Amino acid sequence: MNLEDTAKALKELGHPTRLSIFRILVTAGHKGLPVGTLQKELDMPGSTLSHHISGLSSAGLITQRREGRTLFCTVEYERLQSVIDFLLKECCVNE
Repeated sequence: MNLEDTAKALKELGHPTRLSIFRILVTAGHKGLPVGTLQKELDMPGSTLSHHISGLSSAGLITQRREGRTLFCTVEYERLQSVIDFLLKECCVNE
């Protein structure tokens, strides 16, 4: 992962609402959650939620899949691990 990709991911996670969405999705595990469940849990309009989901998706932090009429959001754990690895890559090298 490079500096620009990591910065984009951190920028998206730096917004309180997007961070809240992401944390809820992390607790859901690999199955993810329906968008409707996120909307109820966060008590926010669908258009606002869609805007925030779009940001997380464009940074590669989450993916969406459709099952019938239900749209699910799932964390991209490999991408999350890449962000963490980038931050820790040179940890304490100058110690």
